[in-house]
Amino acid sequence: MVHTEDSSLVFRLRGVLDLSCHLDSSNEKQGQAAISRSFQTLRSRVSSESLAFSLCNSPVLLWPNKGFRSTAENLAEGAPCRDLHQYIEAEDGGSRKTSKKKEKKDAGPTVVNLKLLLEVTESGDSGAPSLSTVTKAQHCARMPVCVDCVFSASGHDTLGRVCAGLVGALCSQLSDMEEAVLKYRKGTSLLVPQPFHFRLPEPPGLLVTVVYPAGVPDSQLLTAREELHQKYGLPSDRPCFRRANAFHFPDEAYKDGYLRNPHAHLTPPSVEDAKLYVVKGVYSYHHYMQDRVDDNGWGCAYRSLQTICSWFQQQGYTDRAVPTHTEIQQALVDVGDKEPPFVGSRQWIGSIEVQAVLNQLLGVTSKILFVSRGSELASKGRELANHFETMGTPIMIGGGVLAHTILGVAWSEISGQIRFLILDPHYTGGEDLQTVTDKGWCGWKGPEFWDQNAYYNLCLPQTPKTV
Repeated sequence: MVHTEDSSLVFRLRGVLDLSCHLDSSNEKQGQAAISRSFQTLRSRVSSESLAFSLCNSPVLLWPNKGFRSTAENLAEGAPCRDLHQYIEAEDGGSRKTSKKKEKKDAGPTVVNLKLLLEVTESGDSGAPSLSTVTKAQHCARMPVCVDCVFSASGHDTLGRVCAGLVGALCSQLSDMEEAVLKYRKGTSLLVPQPFHFRLPEPPGLLVTVVYPAGVPDSQLLTAREELHQKYGLPSDRPCFRRANAFHFPDEAYKDGYLRNPHAHLTPPSVEDAKLYVVKGVYSYHHYMQDRVDDNGWGCAYRSLQTICSWFQQQGYTDRAVPTHTEIQQALVDVGDKEPPFVGSRQWIGSIEVQAVLNQLLGVTSKILFVSRGSELASKGRELANHFETMGTPIMIGGGVLAHTILGVAWSEISGQIRFLILDPHYTGGEDLQTVTDKGWCGWKGPEFWDQNAYYNLCLPQTPKTV
């Protein structure tokens, strides 16, 4: 059995540094030099002996630049970094080592959080203060620099290596921040640099940190993203480096309360010679009775549409928030599909309306697949597998008065056997992952799940070609 502490570890270091500099608005070169000097001062401080790391939820302090020193007697420079786990307390007061055992089905690294600290220099005989006279008007710029660095390691790597890696990542990030501040500076106005972490598909698990200026929308950072795609050999047909694509650390809760990717916690079905074709990326599970809206009995297609919209939002294709029922209804009125009284009603919608709303609100086109009888869905494995392999978006399927979301298929090209990965919007309970997966609200279903005699329309959203 492989222990948690020997698995992939990500050390995450966060903290706030105070940057200040005097800018002469009449001299561009001097202003740039002043900014660079201020960042160099910060790099010098984090390379000095005053730098310390505080292990979160623990009394342990580490000094990486003091020949390595720690407050724990057993944490020497050559100790394996996994030894830090025994000092971390879970939020319920128990040991982190035992409290996380049950959750290991989650894909993702084990995160070790550290806080950046700087020792305050004590007053003493460090030299007399110096005075200088400035005759020109100058602008004093001050801003907090929020650093957020990561370093990946195995449990066997030494503490010394990990700490040296974090110091290197910290200095490198400050240089990237300096570059971003200089590039987007306007006179004496400086934009705050913000770091984002992105997980690359190859090599698996590699985290790349990119610094973007606060306040500059993704639409104005296209050139920077194109350069990143080229640098890391990524395809240029889908976003990888937009802010919405940033890696979500497994130890952080989503603030909106929605469940993400409940299907990732399921065991794949046993179908001989079958391959899995599933949704790519992250979506939120939207279902009946959420958002203080009682749509039990009529809102299933609205909820399936919201799940699809959440996918486009969280993959960075759109900045638009997931639409409400009212906004969905208004969009259908705006395109001429419905009359004005439709807004505020409790009327159903179907796949054709979902297609129209996606196009109207997100600019997303969709293909419609018509199935005259539910029994024919079992023969649509090739079309569905191709969709998930090329597009990777959730599919809305409507038949009779019911709508569902298809998240994938397990399909055998040899035998034609198929299982459908279904996300059911008819669920009315709370955001309890175990209930959703154990009770089949998200689960693998056979062809008998569909009404064999009802007709079905499937809305297959297409991904725009963009970075």
